[in-house]
Amino acid sequence: MSNFNLKPLADRVIVEAAAAEEKTASGIIIPDTAKEKPMQGTVVAVGAGKKDEPMTVKVGDKVLYGKYAGTEISHNGTEYLIMRESDIFAVI
Repeated sequence: MSNFNLKPLADRVIVEAAAAEEKTASGIIIPDTAKEKPMQGTVVAVGAGKKDEPMTVKVGDKVLYGKYAGTEISHNGTEYLIMRESDIFAVI
């Protein structure tokens, strides 16, 4: 994260998604084809916000977002999601 050089514009944030669950609570291993897309992650970059709407999330926040929120991007071999701050439901 220290050499992260993407800067989102306006009210957008870049989130690194948490890893998908490998096994269920009872210990059953989940195959790759059945894994669900994680709906939480860590904010790695934040835009400047809109004119009268400052950003409320900051780098390092753990957040919950919608199942279909954001656009997937790849940067330096790591997968990220770029989304509007309004797509974030909560800070954990």
